[in-house]
Amino acid sequence: MAKRKTMALTFAFVLLSCACTPRQPQPAPQKEASPELQVHAVLGQVMRGILFPNANVIFAAQSQNPAEVKPEADPSVATNPLASSYGGWTAVENSGLALTEAANLLIIPGRKCSNGRDVPMQNADWGKFVQGLRDAGMAAYKAAQSKNQDSIVDAAGAVTTACADCHDKYRDKPGGNADRCM
Repeated sequence: MAKRKTMALTFAFVLLSCACTPRQPQPAPQKEASPELQVHAVLGQVMRGILFPNANVIFAAQSQNPAEVKPEADPSVATNPLASSYGGWTAVENSGLALTEAANLLIIPGRKCSNGRDVPMQNADWGKFVQGLRDAGMAAYKAAQSKNQDSIVDAAGAVTTACADCHDKYRDKPGGNADRCM
């Protein structure tokens, strides 16, 4: 019995000494470098390439029920987003999310306006306008999820307002009187 006690104590001592032995510091795991944000398009190109076509999908859903749009014979080559492989209400959902995500592109440092000036990110109203676009995009996304055209009409109104708020201040006006990017 004494021999068992001695063995048990020895075993406990060995375990305790192993647990108390300081470990060698391990190098911190290397974080992968985040890719740097890069700007490749001027503001007008982002507007015409992303915001304008996606807003138009939302606007189209006001008068044409996306659930009733028949897919093209080969939806993979359809030019109408509502009739494409990801058509119907899914196209409207995706367009709402595209507007929301594209708002982030409007605040990447280094973005220029078509006239070569910096996008006016330092202006307080710019941040407000960008947030308005985000909110409108999410409203369109949620309305599309509901598959309710009345909700889409309201969301399209929010998109129109978000666009107009910014355009009224920063887009070229007839007669050349523009505050573009000032």
